[in-house]
Amino acid sequence: MKELLINPAKTCAVTGHRVLPYNFDKERLKKRLEQIVNIGYDTFMVGMALGFDTECFKALEKIREKTPIKIIACIPCVSQADRFNKIQKAEYERMIDCADEKVYVSIEYDNYCMMKRNKYMVDRSSLVLYYLTRDYGGTKKTVDYAVKKGIMVLKY
Repeated sequence: MKELLINPAKTCAVTGHRVLPYNFDKERLKKRLEQIVNIGYDTFMVGMALGFDTECFKALEKIREKTPIKIIACIPCVSQADRFNKIQKAEYERMIDCADEKVYVSIEYDNYCMMKRNKYMVDRSSLVLYYLTRDYGGTKKTVDYAVKKGIMVLKY
């Protein structure tokens, strides 16, 4: 796994659910990310999942048009997009190509590669932006891990 040359003090990881409500406020998300940029964050680690990760990536691309920020695609395994539909896979590949850096946390899929990816992002960040609507699952475990490590967490 490639080690990135980043400053964790200026790095924000994002985590959230793969399924978003139909009325998910993308403009609010963009404003929240702009606030994070405005307080000095210039590097964003995105787990490249469907849902919240994808929306964060797209919002960050818009921000990057005007502000020099870095988007790092933190990919849990090479086969992450194998079960995506054709449209999702095309968008995923477009985003991977547009990322400033790409990191594969695991080569093969296993039961732990998603959590390894999440820990990788948290361990290299000083802020985690999250979208969490339930008290279980990967996003909850990631937020709990960040809190346990003393990493600042911010709700979307």
